[in-house]
Amino acid sequence: MLSGRDRLRCMFALLAAIWAGSLASAATRPPNILHLHADDFRADAIRALGNPVVQTPHLDALIARGMTFTRAYTMGAMTPAVCLPSRTMMLTGRSLFRIGPPAKEVPGTTPLPTVLKRAGYDTWRMGKYGNEYFAGARAFDVNIDDSAQGEGETGSRAYASRRLADRAIQHLKSRDRTKPFYLYLAPPVPHDPRQAEAQFHRLYDPARMPLPPAFAPVHPWDNGDMQVRDEKLAPWPRTPDDTRRQLAEYYAAITGLDHHFGRILAALRETGDAEHTLVVFSGDNGLSLGDHGLFGKQNLYEFGGMHVPLVLAGPGVRAGRSDALVYLFDLYPTFCDFAGAAPPADAEGATLRPLLAGQATSLRPVLFTAYQDVQRAVRDERWKLIRYPQVDRTQLFDLASDPHERRNLAAEPAHQATLARLRALLAQEAARWGDPVPWTSPNVRPAAWTPPTSPETAAKP
Repeated sequence: MLSGRDRLRCMFALLAAIWAGSLASAATRPPNILHLHADDFRADAIRALGNPVVQTPHLDALIARGMTFTRAYTMGAMTPAVCLPSRTMMLTGRSLFRIGPPAKEVPGTTPLPTVLKRAGYDTWRMGKYGNEYFAGARAFDVNIDDSAQGEGETGSRAYASRRLADRAIQHLKSRDRTKPFYLYLAPPVPHDPRQAEAQFHRLYDPARMPLPPAFAPVHPWDNGDMQVRDEKLAPWPRTPDDTRRQLAEYYAAITGLDHHFGRILAALRETGDAEHTLVVFSGDNGLSLGDHGLFGKQNLYEFGGMHVPLVLAGPGVRAGRSDALVYLFDLYPTFCDFAGAAPPADAEGATLRPLLAGQATSLRPVLFTAYQDVQRAVRDERWKLIRYPQVDRTQLFDLASDPHERRNLAAEPAHQATLARLRALLAQEAARWGDPVPWTSPNVRPAAWTPPTSPETAAKP
């Protein structure tokens, strides 16, 4: 019969074995994934990425410890609601012309949360729903639609980031801790109407807002969708005062989102999950906000529609910046890679994991983007071509010396060889991705465009 001391020793040995086993299990278990996916977030709207005006301390800290992809894009859209195909591509792993028409269901695909659930993940989603990929949203174990706002002040859009953080923190503290988690947080921020809590609006004086680097009163020609909804949110010609006001509201919404994102990251630390969680921040598409005389995301400029922020931090991720050319739908195989799950055969993206681990510096040599049947673009490490087939206009930019695309080199004799090479690349990439739209048109329309001036068409924000 064991003595009291021996029984105590056996009990401690058993507890130690259980504790060691749990540590080993945690060490071998795939990482949690927390993904904050913002709405209409410009690629340069973070202080750590060179914007001296906006206040984003928590995103800055994430950038300091993670890998930032400075050349990340959504492939494009065949609908003015760019966010819908962007989110559909990301949650199916398919490219633009293989998700079909702008629908919220894509038959024959496996949504990302389904793959992660099969790998043992607890999946949870909260956020916008109207232009979300419905089949992907419904595939989560928990899917909370924040489109239907509650009553009172905190039920307004201004409090969307707060509501998201409150619910996410509640889930982090009450979840099943025997499983890794995949949290997909998709707030309707900083999409218009750009509302935020008063404390964040007080941080930005419209009179002190610098104009965008490529600000212009009017776009130089008809880009094919000059009177889409987003473009009607500002008067024509664009004015400095209105642009500054909209930028102040935009930055207030971003700072509010950053503040509540910081609360979620603090909860990760409190629950002991921080060291074992891959944290991802991205945007579904960009926004012009005055650049090139445009306000929406229905264009292919670098600081317009398709260029997005993308940051990953956590286990297996080196700190630094990558200028690799990547798509948002590369996140699908990347998350599968971290989860130890094989992506479906029809997933077209490439895992970012070699880039994150410092084992590679590039993913693809060129990148292709498209908007409806009116704009096509291709870029490599240095050069970019934008083609407007219906009005027979072409732009060529040297992004190394002109990152804001203010000098069109397409007509200059010294750059005709580069222009020809980029035209060939555009045709090559269009064929590769199954683009059915020709980048030349037999019936060229006039390129000139006159902004509306009547009260009925010159919208007031």
